Amino acid sequence: MAERDKRIVINLLRHAGIEINGKKPYDIQVHDERFYRRALRHQGLGIGEAYMDGWWEAKSIDQLITRVLNAELENKVRTSPEIILLGLSTLITNRQTTRRARKNAAHHYNIGNDLYERMLDKRMIYSCGYWKNAKTLDDAQEAKLKLICDKLELKKGMTLLDIGCGWGGFSEYAARNYGVKVTGISPASEQVKLARKRTKSLSVKIEQKDYRDMTGNFDRIVSIGMLEHVGYKNYNKFFDICRKLLKDDGLMLHHTIGSNASVRSGDPWMDRYIFPGGNLPSIAQISKAVENKLIIEDIHNIGPDYDNTLMAWHKNFMKYWGEIEDFYDERFKRMWEYYLLSCAAGFRSRNLQLWQIVMRPRVQTPTYRSVR
Repeated sequence: MAERDKRIVINLLRHAGIEINGKKPYDIQVHDERFYRRALRHQGLGIGEAYMDGWWEAKSIDQLITRVLNAELENKVRTSPEIILLGLSTLITNRQTTRRARKNAAHHYNIGNDLYERMLDKRMIYSCGYWKNAKTLDDAQEAKLKLICDKLELKKGMTLLDIGCGWGGFSEYAARNYGVKVTGISPASEQVKLARKRTKSLSVKIEQKDYRDMTGNFDRIVSIGMLEHVGYKNYNKFFDICRKLLKDDGLMLHHTIGSNASVRSGDPWMDRYIFPGGNLPSIAQISKAVENKLIIEDIHNIGPDYDNTLMAWHKNFMKYWGEIEDFYDERFKRMWEYYLLSCAAGFRSRNLQLWQIVMRPRVQTPTYRSVR
């Protein structure tokens, strides 16, 4: 059985030009023969866990996974039990209720600001940068923030709701550079603490709150990396709430990772270890959820820019690991490496997208002209 499993995996990898124990940077170096059985039985989950356990290595994980995705190897094997079970659980339950959303956020965002302070840019922006004219991570993130503000046509004195405000980077930037009054919300306590600290001298109010508990009326609404956590069962409710919170002549922008196909659940490894309850929306799902509520004015795909962003994060993570290694173990380090590099591969292969979507209420307004 073990030899049979090994032969199957070797033959599958050949479709992607990958060899076992080869010399190319994307070849797999197998340290434990149990890897083959685990990879076949549990597929993405098993491969990720096997890497965390040290069963295999590759000089360039991002190149390896890019080749796997481009060769569509997942279509050449039977669907794993974990994918089936995860899909069934999302049909039966709402994995992004208010209580679960708070727990999901804590799992990822409360693991320690010391990690994010070292991995991210100076503003701690944890989303795709805009690399059109940028050469550094700081420049790419500042360009992204400016792009969003310009797309929202921000003017001094406007009120802005920042849903999923993270560590307050966008709220701070918009208030400081555009003179708007910002309300930022996040369910993650560690993010809220730091966001309040960095914006205390500005017209910014940071609240630990779920979007479903929000009230008020705003000129502008933005969500950056938030829609991925809403869940397909909640898309209609999310946009209903956004519409109620947005003034009739307002604009909103949603910056989100997107799926090429409409799915109800995420990757099992990512769901277990990185983003519990994560669910990437498709354009079809977003369009259906806003039908007869909002007009989609603009869709801008900057997905390839996320490859650059993730590789910059990985470089920082490895560079500064020595400063934080006492707070985490080696398995966490390998998990985080695999997360960053496999996601970079997802965008490089165009398996994942990053959309900035501008919407407004269905009322008579001036023609919207987007910027790039």
